[in-house]
Amino acid sequence: MKKISGLVAAPFTPFNEDGSAAFHKIPKLAKLYQSNGVAGVFICGTTGEGPSLTMDEKIEFMRIWGLEKGPLKTVFMLGGNCLRDQQMLAELSVQQNMDAVAVLPPFFFRPGSAEELVKHCQLIARSAGDLPFYFYHIPGMTGVHLSIRRFLEVADGQIPNLAGVKFSAPDMPDFHSAFKYKQGKFNLLWGTDEALLSALAVGLNGAVGSTYNYATPLYHKIISAFNSGDMMEAQIFQLKAVQMVELLIKYGGIAAGKAFMKIIGMDCGPCRSPLSTVTDQACLSLEKELREIGFFDFCSKIPA
Repeated sequence: MKKISGLVAAPFTPFNEDGSAAFHKIPKLAKLYQSNGVAGVFICGTTGEGPSLTMDEKIEFMRIWGLEKGPLKTVFMLGGNCLRDQQMLAELSVQQNMDAVAVLPPFFFRPGSAEELVKHCQLIARSAGDLPFYFYHIPGMTGVHLSIRRFLEVADGQIPNLAGVKFSAPDMPDFHSAFKYKQGKFNLLWGTDEALLSALAVGLNGAVGSTYNYATPLYHKIISAFNSGDMMEAQIFQLKAVQMVELLIKYGGIAAGKAFMKIIGMDCGPCRSPLSTVTDQACLSLEKELREIGFFDFCSKIPA
């Protein structure tokens, strides 16, 4: 199964000011990613406020991304709690030109072991046919704290289309162990942008992140410096990412990310409740602090 490599952006879901889905902004987002060297998109995930979208909205976003993706690899996030919804979306993913699907663990009625999680994933993966199937590991949000190495050991051979894991956790030993399982059989996609350099040292060749929406050139600099053996330069650029993420957290996480997008010229609108939207005044303050860390020297550029 061909592995996804390079930087995969987790797109923000654009909303209109009244909170409705702004489907018409997807083509512009696709052009932004293509022009800045993004390899793919992880659609309707955490950054995309996936749990706050209706089924109809998810289906329409899938359809439009399938039409507009161009050379981008598309991974569609199926959700986490409702098995039937996930199965239906998995079936539609095959029809709508998706390149892969991903699934969260159930995070209300949680699986208590890797074996239980694998059984649940089997029920969804088979609905995706031959599409590559990814598990999305983000225990800080789901509360499902299971070893990914153990998950792969149990799932290996039980889920024929299992491609890998989006790993969004600070557990580097588990990531390293899972990454090296059977000489790197599975595609481990790193999900902690501010620690990309650590994952590169393990051998990583693919990552999914929210800051790749608006700072792709910075991460290309980190990767280029690492590949050329210039660790000092790679560390300097990685520190810029750390400083940027500190501001992201300071100003509200996902909501701040939408403010970052507005600042570079790609307004994705407000966030959907229960998330808050960054005020205009706070956005001005954020822009000032971003300027101080040199953000505009390495941010993504809106294509003409």
